[in-house]
Amino acid sequence: MDNEQTEKLIIKTLDKIRPFLQRDGGDVTFDSFEDGIVYVNIHGACEGCALINNDIEEGIEVILMEEVPGVIAVRLASDKAAVQEAMRNIKSQN
Repeated sequence: MDNEQTEKLIIKTLDKIRPFLQRDGGDVTFDSFEDGIVYVNIHGACEGCALINNDIEEGIEVILMEEVPGVIAVRLASDKAAVQEAMRNIKSQN
């Protein structure tokens, strides 16, 4: 599956998840997909919520990893630079 097909499947899967977040006044949108990591933006009531990392890791991430081949993690788009820096550090240590 190429990157474009993967991104379409990610968006389709997020569209299935979105109504559950919207019920609580929140929302999620796709930002990008790089090196197996899906970056998302969180909106509404979910933005700034203390439990958002749990929702991402135990909900959105689990579903995307099950339904989209090649997805290894889901992170907030606002954390992209920090995640990429951490990955560079790991690669340089190997």
